[in-house]
Amino acid sequence: MTATTASADETSVDTQTVWKIGTRGSLLATTQAGTVRDALIGAGHRAELVIVRTAGDESSEPVAKIGVGVFTTALRDQLAAGAVDIAVHSYKDLPTAPDARFTIAAIPVREDPRDALVARDNLVLGELPAGSRIGTSAPRRIAQLHALGLGLDIVPLRGNLDTRLSKVSSGELDAVVVARAGLSRIGRLDAVTEALEPVQMLPAPAQGALAVECRATDTELATALSALDDAPTRAAIVAERAVLAELEAGCTAPVGALAEVVESIDEDGRIFDELSLRACAVAIDGSDGVRASIVGSPDRAHELGRDLARELLELGARELMRGGGGDG
Repeated sequence: MTATTASADETSVDTQTVWKIGTRGSLLATTQAGTVRDALIGAGHRAELVIVRTAGDESSEPVAKIGVGVFTTALRDQLAAGAVDIAVHSYKDLPTAPDARFTIAAIPVREDPRDALVARDNLVLGELPAGSRIGTSAPRRIAQLHALGLGLDIVPLRGNLDTRLSKVSSGELDAVVVARAGLSRIGRLDAVTEALEPVQMLPAPAQGALAVECRATDTELATALSALDDAPTRAAIVAERAVLAELEAGCTAPVGALAEVVESIDEDGRIFDELSLRACAVAIDGSDGVRASIVGSPDRAHELGRDLARELLELGARELMRGGGGDG
């Protein structure tokens, strides 16, 4: 793997530390990391992007075949080695097990976590005729698409967003399903023909969220990065990731989860925040699935995720997850 400097801010004094932000080299990844760089610069710090090539960039195989953490391991290796000071990840790509070497110093405000359909002729999902070729390699999406009973032909799909979208514009595929957040970040929401509501397709846990990571020993940097943290987003992500951890499913199973912090009113008319969490596990062929939901205090985000996962397990989630693959 290699790391190369992409850009730097020269407006601050030369003696100030320049924080190096590790990122994959794709347009989406550099755009995401660029928001962190720009926020740090706006707060008076110096920062630059460093491109890190990962195993996921070297292969066109589905994530299920090339392994969990394929997009994050190289970034973490560079972070541990001191080649970069910060790593910016798509949070859903991180393994669920914590790594004591690092801390997630910030989870910025989340983009819309829904999946998006990009289809020929501006069609929505329900308008695609049976037999339409739909591109995705994510078992979570495959399972939920099959469960809708539309008779769609699911075709494996990898590559950056432009590559995926080109499969539709060229006529090779009738549609693709991708994360809406990615299209939003690179300014391609015009390509979306339908944002898929969670009742149709629950997104991957942590979809649309970024993990801004630094070494656990870099307390000064962690403090600076904490200014980028969004408390409601963090609570939602903690709950969704706790579902995965308790299911022992990781980011490579046909599991969807979505949490939101919402305002509620008690019987005395007082407004308070609640965390609403729902999750599902679906057989890869769509033949069976289980769903459950839970509501509680955002302060109990991890417990809520754990409790909901246990309910899913009681409903048979473990059997449904067998034979899963990877999300993307």
